[in-house]
Amino acid sequence: MKTKFLIIGAGPTGLGAAYRLKDLGESDYLILEKENWVGGLAASFTDDLGFTWDIGGHVQFSHYKYFDDVMDEALRADDWLHHERESWVWIRDRFVPYPFQNNIRYLPKEVAWKCLKGVIDLSAKAPAAPKNFKEWILAVFGEGIADEFMLPYNFKVWAYPPEDMAYQWIGERVSVIDLKRVAENLVLEKDDVSWGPNNLFRFPKRGGTGAIWNSVADKVDRNKILLNTEVGTVNLKEKYVETNNGEKIFYENTLSTVPLDVLIRLCPQSTIELKQIADNFKCSSSNIVGIGLEGKPNPQLSSKCWMYFPENNCPFYRVTLLSKYSPYNVPDINKHFSLMTETSESGKKSVNHEKLIDDTIQGLINTKLIESKDQVISTWKFRAQHGYPTPFLKRDEYLRKVIPELDGYGVYSRGRFGGWKYEVSNQDHSFMQGGEWVNYIINSEKETTFSL
Repeated sequence: MKTKFLIIGAGPTGLGAAYRLKDLGESDYLILEKENWVGGLAASFTDDLGFTWDIGGHVQFSHYKYFDDVMDEALRADDWLHHERESWVWIRDRFVPYPFQNNIRYLPKEVAWKCLKGVIDLSAKAPAAPKNFKEWILAVFGEGIADEFMLPYNFKVWAYPPEDMAYQWIGERVSVIDLKRVAENLVLEKDDVSWGPNNLFRFPKRGGTGAIWNSVADKVDRNKILLNTEVGTVNLKEKYVETNNGEKIFYENTLSTVPLDVLIRLCPQSTIELKQIADNFKCSSSNIVGIGLEGKPNPQLSSKCWMYFPENNCPFYRVTLLSKYSPYNVPDINKHFSLMTETSESGKKSVNHEKLIDDTIQGLINTKLIESKDQVISTWKFRAQHGYPTPFLKRDEYLRKVIPELDGYGVYSRGRFGGWKYEVSNQDHSFMQGGEWVNYIINSEKETTFSL
């Protein structure tokens, strides 16, 4: 079999490429997907009792008009629900509005002073260039906020110590500190909750986030998507892939969205240097546990969208009130609600998989999100081996070596794990990386979302 454009992976990046090819009138393309569903990490599932679950806390917002236009085409206007973000941090036995650093007035007075003093002390120090993410946190937020929230939370979410991570990826992903703003909020008892690019978002009325990508796949052409088809070999020199069923597919150009370290190992012609680099790539796994519950969320919980958990009284780092996103995410919104939790895992942070559901339920009780395990009527679990692409210390150096070499063979690695850049790995970023790859190959237009 031969194809002009071969796309490996039917997640947002692969579907973005196919959608753009269709836009430009190209029909000679093929998508290979190892799973039996489309959407990648943006897929959704419905359990036996009728609770719908996403693979993590996805919300729909965008940096691109083109992406917005595709979303409007994917789902009709009345198939979307719109929300104003309300996110909180559970800490010191209370909820603090997010961003935490702007709302320390909610903390016990001695803890609030500890946080404020750490920020004040920064002004007396000469700034020094940080060597890693931990040093950046201390230099930007001070010891108090770092100790109370930033360091423990970031270990829980990344599953790596912050000193093992770079900091150059930070942009709109982290709200930095403003001493005047912190002090004003504290003294005047002002809430500060509007920060962030996703303070307004939309969500599908039915089918979870995966409904979007199922619709995009329909518009691309389902006949060009081969499900249950995993790539076992990528022959860089002869320009073909061999699938798990032994079929060879020759290509002119390939877009790969498989994890970059996996891709390198799929290429027999990879140099020893590239294989050694692949061994050093770091990522965390994501363990998603969905808890379907009887009744209604308590008044303290009912208005919230998602919550962060830096302390050790629960395994998860984030919980989403998924039934708030859409009443159709539960069997009967008058009788049920749903909480979706995320727990990270790596070689530096282990998870007891046999006890994870029980530990999660106990964590929900410990953090006062539910009162009793008797409320639980459904549980669902999903593990994404590649969950978060870690911005490890030598990431950018390695990417500058690996990506151009693969590009030179006509194998372009893009997307959340294909490009390994967390800072451009949201759904909109990922979709646009696929489309921009097509623009580059066909029209020689420079890629802007993914860059080295």
